[in-house]
Amino acid sequence: MKTKLISIVVIFLFSLTYATAQRQGGKTSFAVLGGVNFQNLTGKDYSGDKLDNKLITGFHVGANVQIPIVPEFYFQPGILFSTKGGKHEGNAVTTTTSLSYIEVPLNFMYKGLLGTGYVFLGLGPYIGYAVMGKVKDESGSESLKRDIEFQNVVELDDPLTVPYARALDVGGNIFFGYEMAVGVFAQLNAQLGLVKINSEYEVLTDDKSVVKNTGFGLSLGYRF
Repeated sequence: MKTKLISIVVIFLFSLTYATAQRQGGKTSFAVLGGVNFQNLTGKDYSGDKLDNKLITGFHVGANVQIPIVPEFYFQPGILFSTKGGKHEGNAVTTTTSLSYIEVPLNFMYKGLLGTGYVFLGLGPYIGYAVMGKVKDESGSESLKRDIEFQNVVELDDPLTVPYARALDVGGNIFFGYEMAVGVFAQLNAQLGLVKINSEYEVLTDDKSVVKNTGFGLSLGYRF
């Protein structure tokens, strides 16, 4: 019984050591990941006053590839489906804006040994394109949902009862985390939108509004 147990432990340790050695070789690897988003819409309103919005909870899911550049440094492009938005609580109405993006992060990452696994830190730009969006107005027990139309400019003959937004979003990522030798990893992410996503209204002559995505999140994944 003891011999069998020792054999199992030896095989496990050998397998773990072999996997770690393989992963130290700087080979290209792939990962799947998903997690929770805590997002907000920040910026200024029509008058130039700071927006007073609140965080909403969303999610992200996707994959990336880790390409070695030099020892311990990698280029990590990926693709994600990510939900964002924000909530505004007025005097009698709460308005929740929900946006869904196909997102392409283009990150550069440091990844070094720590214990039996790896600590990593990365940053880079992202490009997102909105594929769906909704605005929900709630007042008491009543609610109204409207689909967002994506266009850069709202022309004079466009209906003003429809919510509008720009589809393109560009910003920056930063993240850090820990990856175990077996490939399971966890990371904390933060994002800052760099371009405004609110549409321009031709009917408004002195519109100072600027709305950007911002937020943070937690991801769990597996690299292979």
